[in-house]
Amino acid sequence: MARNIRVEKLTQTPIEKQEIEIVERKGVGHPDSMADGFAEAVSRALCKEYIKKCGTVLHHNTDQVEVVAGRSHPQYRGGELISPIYVLLVGRATKEFNEIRIPTDTTAVRAARQYLDSTLPDIDVEHNIIIDCKLGSGSTDLQGVFKRGKAPMSNDTSFGVGYAPLSETEQIVYNTERQMVLNFKKDLPAIGTDIKVMGMRKNDKITLTVACAMIGKYIDDLSHYISTKEELRDKICDLAMGYTDREVEVFINTADDEESGSIYLTVTGTSAEMGDDGSVGRGNRCNGLITPNRPMSMEATSGKNPINHVGKLYNLLSNRIANDIAKNVPGIQDVHIRILSQIGKPIDQPLIASAQVIPEEGANMAMIKSESEAIIDQWLADVTKMTEMIANGEIETF
Repeated sequence: MARNIRVEKLTQTPIEKQEIEIVERKGVGHPDSMADGFAEAVSRALCKEYIKKCGTVLHHNTDQVEVVAGRSHPQYRGGELISPIYVLLVGRATKEFNEIRIPTDTTAVRAARQYLDSTLPDIDVEHNIIIDCKLGSGSTDLQGVFKRGKAPMSNDTSFGVGYAPLSETEQIVYNTERQMVLNFKKDLPAIGTDIKVMGMRKNDKITLTVACAMIGKYIDDLSHYISTKEELRDKICDLAMGYTDREVEVFINTADDEESGSIYLTVTGTSAEMGDDGSVGRGNRCNGLITPNRPMSMEATSGKNPINHVGKLYNLLSNRIANDIAKNVPGIQDVHIRILSQIGKPIDQPLIASAQVIPEEGANMAMIKSESEAIIDQWLADVTKMTEMIANGEIETF
């Protein structure tokens, strides 16, 4: 059956030529990203447990995680949590299959703890956080959709959105947070995981406003805190120069009042210890960014099952398709992908798979159309490969 694929020319100013661009990323320790991380870690763990026990992935959605903030008393060279952070793992999961009982709740809690250990090392799993689990059983009608037919059937009428390539500002914002956690922290251990990077480009000037939770036990005094910010600013500026020739200005923790000593100091490196709550889907889209200049879906990606939940699959797939087209089809400045499903229909046969292309001047639109259609068709034909990649943790969801 021929797929309903449409490629059209989009008359719009390319992102790099727009006057104003705004880009945001919430780091892995931001309460909203914490919720996303827990949700996806639990889903991946359930996938492995289902395959181990039953030979296949069963119906589940674990995308209702809530992070409830604790209370803390941060200090230089120390500090302590007064009330622990509370995490509630909520969602639906298949708990029995052909008389096989699956330990869904214990699997979920174990996965959440392992995620903490590997991703948020400054949080003491034993004393700083409470992890609770209230997974319900899957809806009977949706489980029926889940099992029916050779190709997985869509669990919902929903759409996914993607675009490519990333702009300079988008690359800088994404990589600033990633490098702060993965590399800069080696030299500056005071850097916490709760980082928010807000990028704004006005013509050819990029301004980065970075909020970084500093960890008190690694800071000796106010002078040390200020010098740490200055060193971090220099590192971020050097990083940004690898992505752009534009002017870049960096501000860090702009709410600090250094004269009074009011600064962004924490015990665990996250604001979840001191009043900020988190929920799945309130932060980064599945490409790791929040981009009001770009097409976006409001769908939460993390925690949804990777078999037939189009809110997950089509958003991740749209970005893969967009990147493939931008990389391999000449003459394209920007490409936007939208894929729409119908509940109960095969996920490889969407109601529409739409590509909107902003071509370069003089580009061959007929060639762009045919080559883009071929790429979209191939990805849809191989859509089930996405399931394996997601379950194995090969694709990030936030």
